[in-house]
Amino acid sequence: MSAGMYSVDKMREILTCYLEKKGLRKTVERYTILECICHMQGHFDVETLRKHVAENHFRVSQAAVYNTIELLMDAGLVVRHQFSSQVVQYELKSAALTHHHAICCYCGSIREVKIDRVKIAADYKIARFTPEYHSLYIYGMCSKCKFREKFQMKKTINEQQKQK
Repeated sequence: MSAGMYSVDKMREILTCYLEKKGLRKTVERYTILECICHMQGHFDVETLRKHVAENHFRVSQAAVYNTIELLMDAGLVVRHQFSSQVVQYELKSAALTHHHAICCYCGSIREVKIDRVKIAADYKIARFTPEYHSLYIYGMCSKCKFREKFQMKKTINEQQKQK
């Protein structure tokens, strides 16, 4: 997802309103981390984000990154994904709303897919519940793993035939 789709200025404005509403400090670290997220492609984990911030010549502790991520989730700017037992990943909420995720159960690869015809919770009235966003995870086998499985099966069959 290209960062150009999401105005950094708009994200900064949302963060500023959130911080003022909550009575929290407007720190350079928070805004720098947000800007780095806005310029990252796709999903990221905390360590990747920390390295990206460091590449922009800004030192920030891992704890500060974790705390800022939590704050950005609370502000509605970032969403959390746990696709499998892998590391927790995040992405901009505005990016998450434009696609769903196809996850290979074998190699763990994640592919973003657009599915226009999915009925989401926001389309329905749910008693005592107000949906904010949705996410769809589709688990299966990617084409690379499928090819590998077929190749391995053919190899096994050939070896069995040679043994006869």
